[in-house]
Amino acid sequence: MSQLAYKAQIFRGVRRLVLKVGSGVLADDYGPRREVVGRIAAEVALQMRQGRNVIVVTSGAVAAGKIRLGTARNSGAVVFRQAAAAVGQIELMRIYSEELSARGLLAAQLLLTHEDLADRRRRENALRTIETLLKHGAVPIVNENDTVAVEEIRFGDNDRLSALVAVLVQADLLVILSDVDGVLTGDPRRRSDARRIPLIPDAQAEIKGVVTDGVGPKGTGGMASKLKAAQEATRAGTPVIIASGLDPRGLSDALDPLKETGTLILPARRQLNRRKHWIAYALKPAGVLTLDRGATEALKRNGKSLLPSGIKEVSGDFQSGDCVALVDEQGDEFGRGLVNYPAADIIKLKGRRTADIARVLGYKIADEIIHRDNLVLLKDV
Repeated sequence: MSQLAYKAQIFRGVRRLVLKVGSGVLADDYGPRREVVGRIAAEVALQMRQGRNVIVVTSGAVAAGKIRLGTARNSGAVVFRQAAAAVGQIELMRIYSEELSARGLLAAQLLLTHEDLADRRRRENALRTIETLLKHGAVPIVNENDTVAVEEIRFGDNDRLSALVAVLVQADLLVILSDVDGVLTGDPRRRSDARRIPLIPDAQAEIKGVVTDGVGPKGTGGMASKLKAAQEATRAGTPVIIASGLDPRGLSDALDPLKETGTLILPARRQLNRRKHWIAYALKPAGVLTLDRGATEALKRNGKSLLPSGIKEVSGDFQSGDCVALVDEQGDEFGRGLVNYPAADIIKLKGRRTADIARVLGYKIADEIIHRDNLVLLKDV
């Protein structure tokens, strides 16, 4: 099937969508681009008139604030980024508010850190706030709370934030606006034969030969981060469109089921429930368990729980209930899970039989280091 055929199917069921706008689209050397915000506001108004809820995930606060503060002042430091966000967020939201108000809509600001979506109670509070805003016809505008975020609680880029928000609100579609027209087969600045890929049926499969350029001058994520966000969203069943935000028609064409534009990425064939998606993508691993070949295959192929006998190495200072990364003997991460024992005790248990747990530790919580209900594979096998 073609992109248009899939879009027609998808848009018949779209009642809620998340729109992500990056700094490379939203800002230039002089600050936020009002004409871009105006186009976004116009499209949001159109979608809402058609009966759809729209949540906007935006970048641009740090870029705007740096210009106000002067980029020469240690612009790479975390504290400067936090200060720039404090200055820039006010200007950014003022422009959003004015452009949405001109179209009869009310803008609402939500600033989140990674901890807000990792912690279950705070996650539910954020969801209730968004649902209440949508019920009252407001437009939630979400950004990372860069004024307080440090490396441990940052998302890394707003592409990932948009994917997690899409999953949180159970969006029917995620649209990521980029500075290029979708996923390309090569860098058009270096390859004349580079072309747009209109449809990616399986984001979990290895995508070779596409452009995954790194960080741009204003943002923190390139195409690689957008593809990673797409993988995360599609594993929850949310289709993704990556389209040009610099093209004046890019957004409207992306949301028009009769227009082919950008790259449409279909939902994963094997999807995760909300809890396992939370374990895989919302939590940050507090440690790493290296597994032997037998344990790796048992988890990958047979859906088994992780027993102490399959653990070779333990890294990190984590506690019972924390999320850890699971890596094979080559160091490749393939899964994540919630541990039943702290790191200090798993070190004592690694390589041993389940029958040894009580004798070695003096207590026993469970036979498994990670039960299969608390374990998720990051890729289909």
